Order: sequence, then structure tokens, then C-alpha cells
Amino acid sequence: MKKFKEKTEVVQGMGSLKLLEELKGEKVCIVTDSTMLELKMVNKVTDIFKNIDVKYEIFSEVEPDPSFDIVYKGLRHIIKNKPTVLVAVGGGSAIDAAKAIMFFCLKMKENLMGIEKIKKPHFIAIPTTSGTGSEVTSYSVISDKEKQKKFPIVDDLMVPDVAILDAEFTKSIPSGITADTGIDVLTHCLEAYVAKEASDFTDGLVEKGVSIVFEYLLKAYENGGDLEAREKMHNASCMAGIAFNNAGLGINHSLAHSLGSYFKIPHGRSNALLLPYVIEFNSKENPLIMSKYAHLAEKIGFPATTNEQGMKSLIKGINVLKEAMNIPQTISEVGVKEKDFQCVLKEMSEIALEDICTGGNPKKVTSKELEKIYQEAYRG
Repeated sequence: MKKFKEKTEVVQGMGSLKLLEELKGEKVCIVTDSTMLELKMVNKVTDIFKNIDVKYEIFSEVEPDPSFDIVYKGLRHIIKNKPTVLVAVGGGSAIDAAKAIMFFCLKMKENLMGIEKIKKPHFIAIPTTSGTGSEVTSYSVISDKEKQKKFPIVDDLMVPDVAILDAEFTKSIPSGITADTGIDVLTHCLEAYVAKEASDFTDGLVEKGVSIVFEYLLKAYENGGDLEAREKMHNASCMAGIAFNNAGLGINHSLAHSLGSYFKIPHGRSNALLLPYVIEFNSKENPLIMSKYAHLAEKIGFPATTNEQGMKSLIKGINVLKEAMNIPQTISEVGVKEKDFQCVLKEMSEIALEDICTGGNPKKVTSKELEKIYQEAYRG
């Protein structure tokens, strides 16, 4: 038995922010980061609130790969201000932080940390990058800086009530971030397509999402002002989020979480470095999975006379796309020294094995197999 659910109301297209005008009379807390403030991206939201006399407070201490310390600071901020609406504005880090704040706020016992519980606020997520799909998922990834680990938290309490997809927020994203986040979308799609809980419902979202990525990602990379491409990638990111929230992910994300944590490589880029090798690994001695990759390759117009040809042409297409966007093909190319890599290889692999995403992979894996994938991704 498999289930498909989507709790979040998705509002998309230019002018979607007008939905915020319905919050008149509410008390709002905005969770974001300092960059969103500096670039005045948050002003798009606060200007609306000022016009309708909505009281709001801003928590802007979110950092890339948010830590538990930041979550606890945000928790205190939320408890102090007791908002009726929580609005997350930013990339995956801001939305993940807001989700984790919500999780601990609602899960904690009375007077934990010397603060009271509050009622669940209405939760609105406004992504400013097209990559994580966090605006529609029950996942949040929080870092433990001391242990150099990323901890995925999964709970339906964290699923936003509303996702506002307005591509205006993405116009000024640098090309490098556009590339990394775009490949993150592709990775979400490809992992969801072969994950254990994949279904006809998730497959349909994946197939559309992948076709959008290959048609529009390079356009968005080369011309950030191309609003059609930006809007399409924003939609693909959200569709991929719905797909993997239902189907699950796999070892690509487990390996990327560990690699990114140890060597401070952005999440999307970590996924990109590993993706071709994970596709090949999952296909070995697994005809059903290889056939799914081949079917997807055929859907997007790649050669797929045989399943093996389809799988390999999908990998080639990914590598060509990466090269066109100046994404390195190997871990060594991002500046990770081999001595440092080998020193933590076993530990990274063991952590990846225990990652929550590993359970969704179509093939069971061992720590040694994960080590081998890392080695292949390091050298190419």
C-alpha cells in the first residue's frame, strides 16, 4: 500500500504575493537571513504588511546550513512574540530553519528551556531559490556544527500551509547558485523516480519536472532575467518537492549531506558531484531500476534503444548540462585534497549509511559500497 498526499496550498505565478493581503489583522513573524534583508527582498513582503497594517517581527539570523543554535534562537523569538502567522522568506536554509523552529515549538513540553508553548501559527513559505522544494515538504535539514553532521528531521507538523511561488524573487540569483539549485531539483526528481515509495502519481510529477529542467535550467543560468525560465524552474522545484515528499529520496542525498558537511560544499553542488555515480550504482544488477532511468531518458528525447543505452544517455545528458553550467565533474575539482578526503572517507560513509534518506534507496547498501561511490566521484 502506498499513499500520496499534498497538504500545502500552492499559489504560483507572477503577482502571487497578493495572497499576503489576506493576512490583515494577523500578527506575523518573518524568518529569513541577513542577505534577504540586505538585498531588500524581504521588503516585497513587509511593504504589503505595512499597507494593510499588519504587525510583524523579523528573525534574520538564519545562516547557510542552519544549526541547532540558530533554531533555538529562533524558537525563543517565536515564543516571545507569539505570532499567529509564520512566514519564511528565503532559500532552503531559511525555510528549513522556520520548519525546525515550528517543530521544536510544537513538540516541546511545557516550560522546556524556561519558555511556554504556543498555538501552531499559520505557516507560509516563500522560496527565493528554485531548488530545495522545502516549501511543500515535511523535511528539514539542521546541522550540528560540533559533530560536523547534518540531521534531517521529518514530521508532518513542519509542512507549510501555503507555498507562494513568485519568480520575481529569483531574478537576481547568481548564475552559480542557479546551477547548483537547479541540479538539486534534478536530483530530487531522479531519486524520487526510483525510490521505494514511488508511484504513478509521483512519477508523473518527476517526468514533468525533469523535462522542465532540461528545457529551462540552462536558459535561467545564462539569462537570469528570463522570467519564463525562472517561473518554470520554480514550478519544477515545487513539483520535485511534492514527489520526493511522497516517494522518498535515496543515497545521493545521504552521501551529499555527509560530503557537504565535512567539506562545506553547497548542497546542490554536492548532489551534482555524486548523481552520475549513484545512477550507475542503482542500475547495476537491477533491471527494473535501469528500465525506469531508460524510460525517463526516452521521455525527454535521449537515445534509449536499450535500457543500458537509456541509462547511460541520461548520465551523459546530466554531465553535458553540468559542463555547460561550469559545475565540476569530480570532488577533486572542487578543491578537496585527496589526503583530507581519504582521512574522513570511512567516517563520511558510515554517517551516510545512517542518514534517513538511505532507507528510501531502491537498493540496499553497505558502508563499503558508499565508500566506493565516494571514491568514483572523487576521481571521475
